[in-house]
Amino acid sequence: MEAYYNCLRCKDKKVRILTVDGRQHEGVIVDVDRHHVYLKTEGRGRVQTSAFYPYANPYGNQILTLSLFTLLAIALI
Repeated sequence: MEAYYNCLRCKDKKVRILTVDGRQHEGVIVDVDRHHVYLKTEGRGRVQTSAFYPYANPYGNQILTLSLFTLLAIALI
């Protein structure tokens, strides 16, 4: 639940997210729900996601969907 509230506080801000598997992702948090954070990336090609953006995606394929359960750390940049 802590990851959810941390992501909500960072919504619409540029962040760096570290996941438990050691990956780092940078972008702007565009949405958060109880299970996922939706990160608008810089469009560096295709990215692997842990879920799908659940509704019409106005950002094209630049949304990276991460499970809140995989987040290790989040920092404003």
